[in-house]
Amino acid sequence: MSGSLKLGTIAGIGIYVHWTFALLIGWVILDSGESGGGAAAAVSRVALVLAIFACIVLHELGHALTARRYHIQTRDITLLPIGGVARLERMPDVPIQELWVALAGPAVNVVIAIGLAALMIALHLLGVRGWESEFEQSLLVQLLAVNVMLVLFNLLPAFPMDGGRVLRALLAQQLDYVRATEIAAAVGQGMAVLFVVLAVTLGLLGFGFNPFILFVALFVYLGAREEARLVQMRSAFQGLPVRSAMMTHFRALAPHDTVGAAADELLAGAQQDFPVVAGANVVGMVDRAALLKGLAERGREAPVEAIMRRNCPAVEETAMLDRTFQAMREGGCTALPVVRNQQLVGLITLENVGELIMVQTALRDGRSQRESTPWQQPR
Repeated sequence: MSGSLKLGTIAGIGIYVHWTFALLIGWVILDSGESGGGAAAAVSRVALVLAIFACIVLHELGHALTARRYHIQTRDITLLPIGGVARLERMPDVPIQELWVALAGPAVNVVIAIGLAALMIALHLLGVRGWESEFEQSLLVQLLAVNVMLVLFNLLPAFPMDGGRVLRALLAQQLDYVRATEIAAAVGQGMAVLFVVLAVTLGLLGFGFNPFILFVALFVYLGAREEARLVQMRSAFQGLPVRSAMMTHFRALAPHDTVGAAADELLAGAQQDFPVVAGANVVGMVDRAALLKGLAERGREAPVEAIMRRNCPAVEETAMLDRTFQAMREGGCTALPVVRNQQLVGLITLENVGELIMVQTALRDGRSQRESTPWQQPR
């Protein structure tokens, strides 16, 4: 993730922290000072925050290591002020596998909570002195409470929380995967509406308005909608090869072509992404954003090889479209060159994929309508 600092590697998975995490620590320290707690309170609260995020890393590792059992790798884990994100290569296609992967994270928090409770009981029974001090007791008790809350929150049946995936996996045992996702997404969006009602009601009753509840509601609503949209999109071209949606009429650039010449090509037609070819090899891609940035920073005479992207590799025309689309989204590539026996034969763009989805949806809707309309004998 852009703007992240690598902390280390656990089980072969890179652990990163986003720069905005520093804002959270700064806010905790500032708030402690304003509340009159002094340095001791600031140290206590920062220690609690760091301990919570250590638990979140373990939570995400639970997902990642369980997914590895099903031969699904995790690209990295990134800590954000609102939690952690484990970037799996993909979610399991088998519902029961998705169920175990989703439950693995909350299960880690359950184990941590049990361990903390056992530690506090053991310290009390053994008569160990010192741990009951305000700092230690507060840290252990609050950390226990946070892990219980993480379990309950993550098991809410709403995307993108783990509970939403658990619900989808259970529904998918009996229903079509797309339909199961639609139902789970609808439940999640319904819960988001209830969160808004709860926040407003608490404010009207004089308990104070909590903007965090509204933030969670927005997070849940958008997450549920995005999950449903992505599953519907993947379903629309499941089993289709890349050649089903690739452009076959396009212009290619050479590395020594100027940025100005590429801009002229952009203005002359509808093409917004250009493969860069040296001999018979595709060496890069130039998209509209890079082109405009190159014009502003380097001028018309700069060669396109100075602005082209090298992290959008060519894909075989027989590759599956759903996996290619996922790779494009994760790599931030608006287009990929398509090759046949290492020769450039086409271009696959997000716009083409969207058009294919519209065509496939229209065909499916038309077929459903014809099947549901009774055949009438002409008179």
